[in-house]
Amino acid sequence: MQPAAAAAAPASLPDEVYADGGYDSRANRALLRSRKIRHRIARRNQHNSGLGTKRWVVEQTIALLHWFRRLRIRWEIRHDIHEAFLKLACSLICWRRLRSALS
Repeated sequence: MQPAAAAAAPASLPDEVYADGGYDSRANRALLRSRKIRHRIARRNQHNSGLGTKRWVVEQTIALLHWFRRLRIRWEIRHDIHEAFLKLACSLICWRRLRSALS
């Protein structure tokens, strides 16, 4: 059995960051500005920020993955088996999307 791999740092910083009102603070904005990262952080209690068009794709993908029971709660101990189920689920989601788009 191989030891768990340490989380690697990203190869580069992102060009821009989208975040909801939970990250709305001067400290977060200053940190991103100091690292020269463009940010779109919604203001607290503001419901027309326009961030939903970007975030909806991610939230929909997570919701689609939750249709697969084995991925809702991680039961597999081995990460390679869990990753295999994740790839299989992503493949099925893409196949279903393509099939419905072509018909």
